[in-house]
Formats: sequence, C-alpha cells, structure tokens
Amino acid sequence: MKRCVSHKCISRLSSVVRLLSSAFLYTCAAVLLLAAGCETNGGPKPATPAERIQALRQEKRQLQNQLEQSKSQNQQLKKQVQVISGLPEDKFEGLYELKKIKLTRYTNLYDKDDDGIKEKLIVYIQPIDTENNKIKAGGTVDVQLWDLNKKGDKALLGEWHVGPDELKKLWFDALLFINYRLAFDVADIVENFDEPLTVKVTFTDYLSGKALKEQKVIKPR
Repeated sequence: MKRCVSHKCISRLSSVVRLLSSAFLYTCAAVLLLAAGCETNGGPKPATPAERIQALRQEKRQLQNQLEQSKSQNQQLKKQVQVISGLPEDKFEGLYELKKIKLTRYTNLYDKDDDGIKEKLIVYIQPIDTENNKIKAGGTVDVQLWDLNKKGDKALLGEWHVGPDELKKLWFDALLFINYRLAFDVADIVENFDEPLTVKVTFTDYLSGKALKEQKVIKPR
C-alpha cells in the first residue's frame, strides 16, 4: 500500500511540476514577445545581424586606417632621428636657429567676396633667424583672436591650430612677400569689426622645440 501511494504521489508531483514549468515558460515567452513589440512600436528598431556585422566591419576598417597612419608617422620619425643622430656636431652649426617671428602689417580681417562683411582673418608670419633672415622654418602654429574689450570667456573669439604638413603648403616666397599666409573663416565669430582686435600667435619650431610668441593689434580699415 505504501509503495503504491508513493508511486502515485511521485507521478502526480511530476505532472504538476511539468505543468507549472510549461506554464512558466509560456508566460516568459509571452512577456518577451510583448516587450519586443513595445520596443518596436515605441522605441528604436533593433539592428539586424547584417547591420551589426556591417557596422563592425566599418569600425574595423577605420581602426586599420588609423593604425596604418600611426605606423607611417612612426617610420618617418625614426628616419628623422637616424638622420639627425648621424650628423657630426659641427654639422648643426649650418642649420638655422630661430630668433623670433614677426606678424606683418598685412595681418588683418578682409572682405574676400565684396559683400561688405570682413569674413576672413589672414595672418602673415615671418620666421626670422639669428642672421635676421626670413626662413621657411618647419613647425606648428597656434592662432588666437581676442577682443580685449570683452570680459571673461567672451574675450577669446576663436582659436586655430595649423600642423606642419599644412603649414609647409602656405609658404609664399615672392619679391614683396616672404612669409607664411594663414587664412581663417571668422564670419560666425566676428559680428562687427568696429573696434581693434588682437591676434596672438605661437610658432613651435620643430628643429629646436622653441615656442616663439608674437601678437598684433589689428584695426578696422
């Protein structure tokens, strides 16, 4: 008698467990389907596997391009170090030594399209060595435009950085003009050019590492 009851109990309990398990699974499935439906209707559509794969491939290509650029720059720097380290000490005497930079009188705001608005800041920079020669020194340039009549954060109107690869393309060596010519769009940052503004320039020389600074007050013409 005990054996029979035991088997029946076990059988019934197993059935109940299976029913409860099935009911639980169906309930979970229904909740998940409902949630998915809500997300689709009310929120952004989940990305498909194909879209995720495409996004990962694009990210991989971008990372590979960045890696190749870094490798190329590293190789160039290694070659420069090898060349410089292999030079005798007396060879450095023939290389230039920057003494200062000069911002020419033509540094100012200009109306390039004749619409009555001076939308371009053009900065003319002359690197000058210890022999007072204007030379095409390599380096980077940081330019700032200030309105010193304003207070706090409003005084700095704009700032720009020019790297060495771009800078070397901006050199002009003519009869009257021997300088770097840098142009910046200021249409959105200079409302009225009725009062003097100040241009501040930092030229970082690649050969010596010197940071040479100069500034110039520009006035409406």
